[in-house]
Amino acid sequence: MIKYHNRESGRSVAEVLTDTKAIDNAEDLLDLMADAGYNGSTGLIIHKTTLCHDFFDLKTGLAGEILQKFSNYRMKLAIIGDFSEINSKSLRDFIRESNQKGTINFVDSLDAGILILDK
Repeated sequence: MIKYHNRESGRSVAEVLTDTKAIDNAEDLLDLMADAGYNGSTGLIIHKTTLCHDFFDLKTGLAGEILQKFSNYRMKLAIIGDFSEINSKSLRDFIRESNQKGTINFVDSLDAGILILDK
């Protein structure tokens, strides 16, 4: 289920609500992205708890596949959650590099996600 946040800037940001079925493949996320884009959103917010465990295991390739879709379709993504306790150096590096590029952003709150996607 998606909730739309209409901003004063005129942009709309779509939020995938936490009661949505876990996203465990790129096709599910592509469907959500298409729905959001069709409804005029320029960004998509996903809660960390909505992503399956494989997303955060970089060896599976799921994160790269999903994030590539956002780059290809030029839609921004904010993933909301607490990432402070991640032990994997490669995942921490991935998060840092993603945040620097700006298309994919790992943030700690809904407000931060909306703000970064409204730019």
